Amino acid sequence: MGITRLVAILALLFVGLATPNFADAQEGYGKQKVVYHINYVGGPESKAYKGAMRNIQNHINAVGAENLDLKVVLHGNGLGVLMNAKTDEALQTRVASLKGQNVSFHVCNNTLKGRKISYENDLYDVWEQDIVPSGVAELAHLQQLGYTYIKP
Repeated sequence: MGITRLVAILALLFVGLATPNFADAQEGYGKQKVVYHINYVGGPESKAYKGAMRNIQNHINAVGAENLDLKVVLHGNGLGVLMNAKTDEALQTRVASLKGQNVSFHVCNNTLKGRKISYENDLYDVWEQDIVPSGVAELAHLQQLGYTYIKP
């Protein structure tokens, strides 16, 4: 075997070892419990909120919905996600799609009361069972239960 051929074979082996195998990576993630925390303003055209929803979808795509127990906790300005979704069809579609993949949205009752927000009238697709007493207490509780905290 010539030296050129040997070098070519070694190079191919190296490239094969160095190239990530995305199927293996997906299987390697295993089951995950994750809580996303949103408490900020979405900005013009809800850009930050749409970015957060995109991050969540990318997470689902990488790990697989069947491998995720994913919750989104909204408090303070974060309720803007569901307020803006009432009139922003693109944001509404993203929220609905995530909910269809078993993502649950937890809404802070302290914020609802403090800002006089009606979850039935002012927020997109929120039900009584989505309301938690306190967004920050919910975050702490979920972390105690082993959820990984992410702030997109």
